[in-house]
Amino acid sequence: HLTPIEYKLLTLMVANKGKVLTHNYILKEVWGYGENGDSKSIRVFMASLRRKIEKDSKNPEYIKTVWGIGYKI
Repeated sequence: HLTPIEYKLLTLMVANKGKVLTHNYILKEVWGYGENGDSKSIRVFMASLRRKIEKDSKNPEYIKTVWGIGYKI
């Protein structure tokens, strides 16, 4: 079971498979915020999403962090 935000994150990432999505892009697409949004929220929701879809959330197979930039799937 995914929350609405987790679902939006997952569908956004799947639609952009292989591309690195910046924090600002994710904030704009999922929350509707510009650069003033809180990237800490992204980390919290990504961690929650990883716990639900990854076999080992500490060593993710699907959702990769691109340090300093964002995430990719």
